[in-house]
Formats: sequence, structure tokens, C-alpha cells
Amino acid sequence: MSIRYSQDFKDSLVKLHQEGRSLKSLAEEFGPSKDSIAIWVKQATPVMIQG
Repeated sequence: MSIRYSQDFKDSLVKLHQEGRSLKSLAEEFGPSKDSIAIWVKQATPVMIQG
């Protein structure tokens, strides 16, 4: 069974990571796996297209 996290929860963890928190510390404190948080961070990062 997978746990569904709200977008607000995901956004708050992404923001904490962008402010310098490690994936490991966020995973330990809040519960989602490091891999899940890494995916959320990647999805929240804008893609720059040159040309």
C-alpha cells in the first residue's frame, strides 16, 4: 500500500531541501523515502531550454 502525500506537504519538503536540508534528514524526520523526496525536488525544478 502506498501513501499519498498532499501537494502542500511535498512542496514544504522541497522548500526545506532547497534551503539546505539533506534528503536523509528530511526522510528521517517526515517519513517519505529519500528517493520520493528526490523525485519531488526534481519535479519542482524548472527546466531551462536554450535556443
